[in-house]
Amino acid sequence: MGIGLALAKRLVEMHGGTIEAHSPGLEHGSRFCGATACFRTLERCPPRCARGTRPAPAVGRHRILVADDNYDSATSLSILLNDAGYDVRTAGDGAQALETAAQFRPDVALLDIGMPKLNGYEVARRLRNQPWGRHVLLIAVTGWGGVEHRQQTAQAGFDHHLTKRSTPPR
Repeated sequence: MGIGLALAKRLVEMHGGTIEAHSPGLEHGSRFCGATACFRTLERCPPRCARGTRPAPAVGRHRILVADDNYDSATSLSILLNDAGYDVRTAGDGAQALETAAQFRPDVALLDIGMPKLNGYEVARRLRNQPWGRHVLLIAVTGWGGVEHRQQTAQAGFDHHLTKRSTPPR
């Protein structure tokens, strides 16, 4: 919870989506339901979930790799995607991301840029050099949102650049 839920809420809202929390009361658990625009290569979006229901599984159970050294961020995002019906794996650093991708062969990879061992730029380059990695939808999910960072993600082979947070003007 804590920072992971706040991060998931902010990320979903930044991309035109919504996230809802439902609970029958104290000590009865909680249900969180998020909806956002789907990636252009996925066949269809799971419908927004109604109170007390789960979204329909994604067509073909697309495989998604979430790589981020922030455990809460990776876990929150993977839970949202898993609950939406996707087959999700996580990695905590760049080397683990490459190893997991080689075994898992994801359709989509959401990569943090500032990971230890190998940064997201290098992971993207290496994935693109694999025959099976040429058509993976690569999305940079990073706190770095400047023009130069967007140029670097494009040069590394990313399809999209999503900024985790925005810094308010001073």
